[in-house]
Amino acid sequence: MSVSFAESQTKINLLRAFAGESQARNRYTFSAGFARKQGLPCVEMVFLFTANQELAHARVFYDYLEKCSGENIAIDGTYPIDLYTTVLEHLRAAQHNEFQEYEHDYTSFAHIAKEEGFPEISHLFSQIARIEKIHGERFGAFADLIEQEKLFISDVECQWMCLNCGYVVTATRPPEMCPVCKHQQGFFVRMEMVPWQMKK
Repeated sequence: MSVSFAESQTKINLLRAFAGESQARNRYTFSAGFARKQGLPCVEMVFLFTANQELAHARVFYDYLEKCSGENIAIDGTYPIDLYTTVLEHLRAAQHNEFQEYEHDYTSFAHIAKEEGFPEISHLFSQIARIEKIHGERFGAFADLIEQEKLFISDVECQWMCLNCGYVVTATRPPEMCPVCKHQQGFFVRMEMVPWQMKK
């Protein structure tokens, strides 16, 4: 079944996705500020890193609506309110929301776009769904470490990097204060969780 873009559900879904990504970016920015106040700059940076990727997703969805420039389009949708008192709750909420987009929202949007005759947009929804799964897994990994009280403790020696200056130490836990830049322990993260880490 092929329909015109102007009459399609895909047009509505693109705007819903844009709204969702825009809100996610803001929620993660707010969560980042909360994590920093709690002395966890490493979690702050995870939220900000993901927030920037959500901005990229919003831009892609928005660009596909170029044909609608100048219109006001009514949409409905449900969006989460994630105002919690612990970093762990913020991480778990973000994990849940990312998996929701992966398992339900964008998977459904991809199916609808394909049925309506928009294979390129269908592919886009599928690709971004897979990215959201990665986001959910990343938030979940940090939440697991906090729940297990292992964010700054390892059962075996591993490498830790200070996210402020790049100092690396091999230990079962990072120092209370970075010996190079004097930033607090909250800046340290396991080397395998550092973006752009070179694999050996």
